[in-house]
Amino acid sequence: MPVRWFLLSLALGPSPVVLSLERLMEPRDAARCSPGLSCHLWDGDVLCLPGAVEPAPGPVLVPTRLQTELVLRCHEETDCNLCVRVSVHLAVRGHWEEPDNEEPFGRAADPELEEPRNASLQAQVVLSFQAYPTARCVLLEVQVPTALVQPGQSVGSVTFDCFEAALGAEVRIWSYTQPRYQAELNFIQRLPDCRGLEVQDSIQSCWALPWLNVSADGEDVHLVLDVPEEQHFGLSLYWNQAQGPTKPWWHRNLTGPQTITLNHTDLVPCLCIQVWPLEPDSVRTSICPFTNDTRAHRNLWRRARLQLLPPRGWRLVSPCSLPTEATLCWQAPGRGSCQPLVPPLTRENVTVNEALEFPLLNGHPNLCVQVSSWEKLQLQECLWSESLGPPKDDMLLVETRGPQDNRSICALEPSGCTPLLSGASTRAARLGEQLLQDLQSGQCLQLWKNDLGALWACPMDKYTHQRWALVWLACLLFAAVLFLLLLLKKNHVKAAARGRAALLLYSADDAGFERLVGTLASALCQLPLRVVVDLWSRRELSAQGSLAWFHAQRLQILQEGGMVILLFSPGAVALCQEWLQDGTSASGAQHRPHDAFAASLSCVLPDFLQGRAPGRYVGAYFDSLLHPDAVPALFRAAVPVLALPSQLPDFLRTLRGPGAAARPGGLRNRAQQVSRALQPALDSCLQPPGARETGLEMGLEAGDRT
Repeated sequence: MPVRWFLLSLALGPSPVVLSLERLMEPRDAARCSPGLSCHLWDGDVLCLPGAVEPAPGPVLVPTRLQTELVLRCHEETDCNLCVRVSVHLAVRGHWEEPDNEEPFGRAADPELEEPRNASLQAQVVLSFQAYPTARCVLLEVQVPTALVQPGQSVGSVTFDCFEAALGAEVRIWSYTQPRYQAELNFIQRLPDCRGLEVQDSIQSCWALPWLNVSADGEDVHLVLDVPEEQHFGLSLYWNQAQGPTKPWWHRNLTGPQTITLNHTDLVPCLCIQVWPLEPDSVRTSICPFTNDTRAHRNLWRRARLQLLPPRGWRLVSPCSLPTEATLCWQAPGRGSCQPLVPPLTRENVTVNEALEFPLLNGHPNLCVQVSSWEKLQLQECLWSESLGPPKDDMLLVETRGPQDNRSICALEPSGCTPLLSGASTRAARLGEQLLQDLQSGQCLQLWKNDLGALWACPMDKYTHQRWALVWLACLLFAAVLFLLLLLKKNHVKAAARGRAALLLYSADDAGFERLVGTLASALCQLPLRVVVDLWSRRELSAQGSLAWFHAQRLQILQEGGMVILLFSPGAVALCQEWLQDGTSASGAQHRPHDAFAASLSCVLPDFLQGRAPGRYVGAYFDSLLHPDAVPALFRAAVPVLALPSQLPDFLRTLRGPGAAARPGGLRNRAQQVSRALQPALDSCLQPPGARETGLEMGLEAGDRT
């Protein structure tokens, strides 16, 4: 049975507080004051022009606090709108001036107006209200008797009825005087939705709002929408990002009731749900139920990745905002962990999905980016290694400049930063003089520089060759002897190294899908499996022809006890259905010259039709690109057809064969490696330029897949 997490209103959370609201039957705006004050509301709205802050010419009234209250403005008993009542608390600011001659005792809000000392103190108070798509400004005139005027003391409040707003909206309220004598007061409030108010019988848009139940069942999360049958409603899942606009992920127009199934790997903290009836001017309400979910936070870091932006820029790609810091570190090949370059460099706050750049003069394959959250290392990528090659055996020199241009240089080693001219027994100390000569002769590459220091990368290849020449010679002789011994068991070693053979057949739908296939083949080769794919045999294909090449490869693979992988895609499914309907490959169809899948159907389909496929074939498809029911029934009935990457363990188990032994947990670890390798290529394939939808496909029990 599913374990119920919470039953919730879409806007108020797990335990909504239900409020009973006052009803206003007066359709017009109004203002009232606390005892002792008099006030007047100007007719109509005014322009929202705060102006600059001016010095007070004497005692003036200024707003000190904003207070709001929700009420209902009703035209009829069952036709009401949510309305925000605003109260502005006022105080006296400034002091009376005692002139030598008779001068006015009080001043109006307009400095040019002067009144006798026994007159009242006046102010024009502006209330500005914004709640998309509404924006209003109203003007309130307030008068305070002289008896209540005490500098620095509160004199009372003025209340405005009221600003209408939509349920669930975010409202922003400002208050200031004209002229303005201080900074504006501001107030932000998120209004509740229908479930948090006793308004079901008063606001018509609340009469048919869907309820949502979120529950977990093993690896799946179920969104159960409790709505009447045949009621139409919209459902949207989106990533609510702190920086920038929300990012849509999935959207459907559905008919109730419905159950939407998400895989637990789809959960991230900023995943939010929005639902609304498909009616004019309906209320849209949202909830982000996974904000504090531990599993969602783990998934977020698994999906986050660092991306290089040539020449020296980079960014942290993530669906949600992350409180992170980043710094550079130096990863020497084969010498332990990456050493942070702090100091001399500083840690930088990271904004996800925004381009960042370290103040480097040159890139280096040993430079890596470390991303930490709450002082815990979360990500590390050597971004420049992709464009500059593998890590080099270079020594990083740290130059520090002190007062009076004092200069010191040390070499960064696993034990710390070693002064070059020291008596230490480290590698850098032994080669200190030579490294200084390399630095002075310009053989070192400057990576970073400022007024306090610099970083240099000095090549160490020549010193390694000089010191270890004899060792390398001995190693080469030993390798030669070992190679001769290994040749005696060539067949056994070859089989062990290659693993089981697999022929990967696919339809070249587009360039993005071909890259995805190449990534899958490369990942399978690391398991180890010996993978044969036409992407890596274009010369043989051109020389032999697609049909002859496939016949030769299929015969060799099956003789060695291997398997043929049929990778289904929309293009492959279309070719199969075309063949099954016509009995032959469509002669008029234009296939690519290297498309082995189209050529192979003349041999593949007879194996399935004559019952020779089990044990020799396995089917697969990417579950984000193809619905399982799209695979023709002929293949699903004969061999396993597995979804990638969700069924990777079963897929690898089938490829490995029944007789192979594996360590406990080994298959799961290998499946995770393949999944991580596939994810960037799969994301790229899901988001090509063109008209293809950018939302990721999820397990939807009702509705069409994109």
